[in-house]
Order: sequence, then C-alpha cells, then structure tokens
Amino acid sequence: MGEDDMLSWDESVFRDERVFEIDYLPETFKHRETQLKSLQYALRPAVRGSRPLNALVQGPPGTGKTTAVQKLFGELSGRSGVRTVRVNCQVDSTRYAVFSRLFEGIFEYEPPSSGVSFKKLFGQVADRLVEADEVLVVALDDVNYLFYENEASDTLYSLLRAHEAHAGARIGVIVISSDLALDTIEELDTRVQSVFRPEEVYFPVYDTGEIADILTERINRGFHDGVVSPTVLDRVAEFTGDSGDLRVGIDLLRRAGLNAEMRASRTVTTEDVEEAYEQSKYVHLSRSLRGLTDSERALVGVLLTHDGEQAGEVYEAFSEETDLGYTRYSEIINKLEQLGIVETSYAEMEGRGRSRQLSLAYSHEAITDRLE
Repeated sequence: MGEDDMLSWDESVFRDERVFEIDYLPETFKHRETQLKSLQYALRPAVRGSRPLNALVQGPPGTGKTTAVQKLFGELSGRSGVRTVRVNCQVDSTRYAVFSRLFEGIFEYEPPSSGVSFKKLFGQVADRLVEADEVLVVALDDVNYLFYENEASDTLYSLLRAHEAHAGARIGVIVISSDLALDTIEELDTRVQSVFRPEEVYFPVYDTGEIADILTERINRGFHDGVVSPTVLDRVAEFTGDSGDLRVGIDLLRRAGLNAEMRASRTVTTEDVEEAYEQSKYVHLSRSLRGLTDSERALVGVLLTHDGEQAGEVYEAFSEETDLGYTRYSEIINKLEQLGIVETSYAEMEGRGRSRQLSLAYSHEAITDRLE
C-alpha cells in the first residue's frame, strides 16, 4: 500500500458516520411506496380532526417498518390538532409504562415516577387531548414485547376504548410487530378484537436489487467518494440478503469502514467486510440481549453453564441464583424462546414421561461477548 492510499491522522473514510446508525432517518425512503400509501390512508382522518383508522404493521426485522412510521409522524407533527407518540415496547413493556410515555409525549415532562394510579394517568392524558382538541396517534413499536409480558390486550383496550370513558378523546393506534410467529390479532382478548379492526400493512424482505439500491444511497451519504467499490458493495448486499435484514447491511458498512481506518486505508476491502460480518450478523442477538431484565439475563447466564439440560435441572440452578418461582421461570423461558435466544425441545425420559430440554440458539462465545 503506497503513501497515497494511507489516511493521515486527521482523515477519515467517513463523510458522515451517523448515516450508519440504526436509528438514522434516511432522507429518501425507497421501495416502500405501497406501504406508505396504506398508512397515509389510515392516518388521513386525523388531519381532518377525526379518529384515524388503526393499523397493524408487520414484517421481518430490518424491513423499514419503524422508518415508515417515523417518516409519517414527522409529516403529521407539523400539523395543528395532531399529536404523535412512538413507544418502544422493548423498553416500555407494560400498560403503565406505555401511558407514562404518552403522558410525557403530550405534556412534555415525565409523570411522577410513583404514586399515580393508572386510572389517573390515563385520565390526565385523555382530558388533555379533549381540552387541546387534539387527535393522538400512538405507534406501539415492537408490540411483541407487550405480548411477551401479557400486557398487550389491556394496553390496546385502554387506548381503543378511551372515547367511552372520556367523551371526545380521539386516539388511533399503529401496532408494529417483527415477530412473524406471533398472530397479533388472534392473541388479543376477544373484547379487544371486537374494537381493533386494523388496516393490515405488510413489509416484505427487500430483494437483492433493492438492498443494493438502499445501501448505495447510504454509501454516497456516509462515505467519501471511492471508499467502497462496486465489488465490495456486492459482497455487503450478499451478506445482507442472506440475513434478510437491512440493519445487518448498514451495521456491516459501518464496521467495515472502521476496519479500513484501523489499517489507515482509504478504501474498504472485501476482507474488511468479511471480518466485520462476524460481528454484524449478531445485530439481532445484541438487540435482544440489550432489552432483557436482570432476571432474564440471569437465566441466559445460567444456560451458558447448563446448555442442553432438562428444564427442571436448569430451574434448580436458576432459583439458587435468583430466588424466583417456577411460574416466573416458565414465563422467562417462553419470552427467550420467542426472541429466538433459547430453543426448547421435548425428549422422552425413562420413567418420567416427556421432559423439556433447553438449549441456546447461538454459540456461547457470541452470547458471552454481548451479555456484558
């Protein structure tokens, strides 16, 4: 590598590194026109001061669901008479937490952290909407987490029936789920099903051409000219296509750029990409582990030493560490299984009937690195 190919101390391959952050909102949002139209159709009544249609947004991770909703919320928030609040249910996974977030979105300060009953919190939110004559559009992002905690039906019921308890309150709900194994409507109580008849909007996996197109746009904005060659882009698009998740590709570009900088190189090579993929392919795992509670993390930790054992044996080790009962233990296993961290299988045990075996879905090393 000649002197000219080397970066000096104050140089970077990046024009704007923020372009590769997970929550960056791209200026141009391609290949989702149909989905945006359906969502606009559902939300249009809000602009006219009526309650919007509810929407159910589904699709695998990294297919543009959150970005689409943020784009539309950005357009709506400039209009008078409409309030938009997006709740990340991975962080706020109970009905109370969701309404605290709505309170904060409407009043622009946090509610007192204790001593306020749900009913009072809910009343203040609804009354404020009526007073201000505003329509509220709520996006429950990653709603699957509300289901894992058995909070989904109560949360939706309160939102959808708000106008009965508080005349004049107008609330529309967009529910976003990345868990395709979860039948969102079926899993809700019948009392909720009867009022929640959403417009369904599906976000399919991007095809290879679309992936290359979207990543090219990010490369042009995020890197200096000539840093990423077409050959390197093809390799990134191929890895991204394998995972079906655009976030893997975006993370891959950032890490590959950092690898090139480590070598003080002005260009990213396919080796940089291949090395980066060892980390980027775990984007999901990192995200899932980040959202776990202490007791959920504790169970993952226990499984690192009891991988492949029977549920009963794992529970003994887990209860020693946490003092939690079997019911809570079962709930945590179900959640970890739904998140794809744990796999369970049934085995015939001699003299004991069928028994559940628990195993981790990723290598111990991948989990240990990210559990820190």
